[in-house]
Amino acid sequence: MLRFVASRLAATIPVLLVVAVVVFLILRLTPGDPAAVIAGNSATNEDIERLRTALGLDRSVPEQFFLWLGNVLQGDLGFSYYLNKPVTELIIQRLEPTVSLAAGTLILALAIAIPLGTISAWRMGGWLDRVLSGFSVLGFSVPVFVIGYVLIYVFAIRLDWFPVQGYKRLFGASSQGIGPWAYQLALPWITLSFIYVALLSRVTRAAVSEALTEDYIRTARSKGLPEIAVLLRHALRNAAVPIATVIGIGIALLIGGVVVTETVYAIPGLGSMTVDAVLNRDFPVIQGLVLFFSVAYVVVNLLVDLSYLILDPRIRY
Repeated sequence: MLRFVASRLAATIPVLLVVAVVVFLILRLTPGDPAAVIAGNSATNEDIERLRTALGLDRSVPEQFFLWLGNVLQGDLGFSYYLNKPVTELIIQRLEPTVSLAAGTLILALAIAIPLGTISAWRMGGWLDRVLSGFSVLGFSVPVFVIGYVLIYVFAIRLDWFPVQGYKRLFGASSQGIGPWAYQLALPWITLSFIYVALLSRVTRAAVSEALTEDYIRTARSKGLPEIAVLLRHALRNAAVPIATVIGIGIALLIGGVVVTETVYAIPGLGSMTVDAVLNRDFPVIQGLVLFFSVAYVVVNLLVDLSYLILDPRIRY
């Protein structure tokens, strides 16, 4: 297993390198000059050129790339053009809201989707199965920001049950405790979990329904096992590997949804930081965030692969 982990980690190096090259080149090809954005509308051409020289933007693209790559290999993601702070420091400051949003969404989605998918497979063709199919289509069809604004209008503005926007920290000197933290994130969790619940419930339904047709399920039922034991101990357990696979694949959806959800609810996390960096043409911040999200995605998928050993002891690496 150690050899497998080492090989997977080694394989991430060329992947991250390709991501770095593509993002770096795309940013340089997009219209807009970071120096002009930072200098403002009243700046002269001479002021903009001086700022370009100070930021190193007057150098050739290959030279800029290799200088940036050399700094990244030393653990330095550079300085923000707009905020004049280290990118690493900015990421650490904004990490807690994003992790809170993503982790809470994942837990909520798993708690809802897996039982729904299992029951839907058990009662295939019933009313719950039809409702779940309709919900899945809705979850895949409606954009995250539309769901967010609808929930804000209904539950925050009309009913006044939840706050509209903002974030209360869970850790640090300004922490107000787990209650206000969870209360503030309730609507964002529900918003972001829609598409994830739709995806996981459909996959769970398909995996469990296939498992229920196997011979060992008929054997378990012929032995007189309770139906709940047949579902949980035999069907769901044998369907766990494809479910775990989709959880790992769905992390990409989760990362994309975090960007939109944080913008809708004004959560000061990495998602809203990405939007601000794009609007300000803050190249070092965008490049650092893309690398960070890429590493997080690779690590999560590695953990999912390792979870197969626990879910199915027959698997060996």
